[in-house]
Amino acid sequence: MKVAIYGQSFIGNDITCVGELLDELEKVNAKIAIESDFAEFISQNFTLKKTKTFTQEQGLDSSFDMFVSFGGDGTMLRAVTYVRDLDIPIVGVNTGRLGFLSTFKKEDVRKVVTEFVTGSFTIEERGLVEICLDHDVEEFGELNFALNEITISRKDTTSMITVETYLNGEYLTSYWADGLIVSTPTGSTGYSLSCGGPVIAPSTKSLVLTPIAPHNLNARPFVIPDDTEIRLKVYGREENHLVSLDSRIATIPNEKEIVVKKSDFTIKMIEYKSESFLKTLRNKLLWGEDKRN
Repeated sequence: MKVAIYGQSFIGNDITCVGELLDELEKVNAKIAIESDFAEFISQNFTLKKTKTFTQEQGLDSSFDMFVSFGGDGTMLRAVTYVRDLDIPIVGVNTGRLGFLSTFKKEDVRKVVTEFVTGSFTIEERGLVEICLDHDVEEFGELNFALNEITISRKDTTSMITVETYLNGEYLTSYWADGLIVSTPTGSTGYSLSCGGPVIAPSTKSLVLTPIAPHNLNARPFVIPDDTEIRLKVYGREENHLVSLDSRIATIPNEKEIVVKKSDFTIKMIEYKSESFLKTLRNKLLWGEDKRN
């Protein structure tokens, strides 16, 4: 069993859950690799025995059985930039607040190993979106994809922007808004949801266009097939606007054509039988709870 471990700095006693995972992995004689910066951080608290390190550029390959991310959903999104198209299944241990991606409770971290060994899980493939531009963007480099969403938004102005939108070459509309979100089903519970978008089951083959604070209130979120090619062009009072791929952001000149489409690879997410997507929805969105008292 080969396991890669990634995380950010922790607050308080959260780091103890990393030690519990390492202890459980030792019991099954797992081969362990830890992201280099994270290894340096946790080495202040634990003696790392027979562990290797990895970076975004080297140290990972498709022979790994599992990639464990410690943190919140933002950490999980960064973890995807390490895994890319290597087909390593990812699971997130939540040390943050609201986690739709990092669903495993830190108190149950040992079950990440024990339930994996017993086969009490399924692998769910999550689609991604990628951006194509007619010029290189240093901030994105080869990481031109996003698991949650690609967002177009205004920059250096309080005025709205106009996002001219085409689907498979046919004109849809021009959104007059603060921006536009192109979300995957995975990202439907993120930024898109906060802007009024729908919750979409992760296995659904779709994307959703969600305008950000649109001027016209009849501009509603629009669900489309995930094989749709989306072409966007931004106009506004300023010379530039912002484009973000999950947590990575860049400045793009107005009137430059942006093409968004489904990536040709997927991310494998480990869904444990004890931590399903529907259970996460009930817990995080408080569905079914009576709040009248």
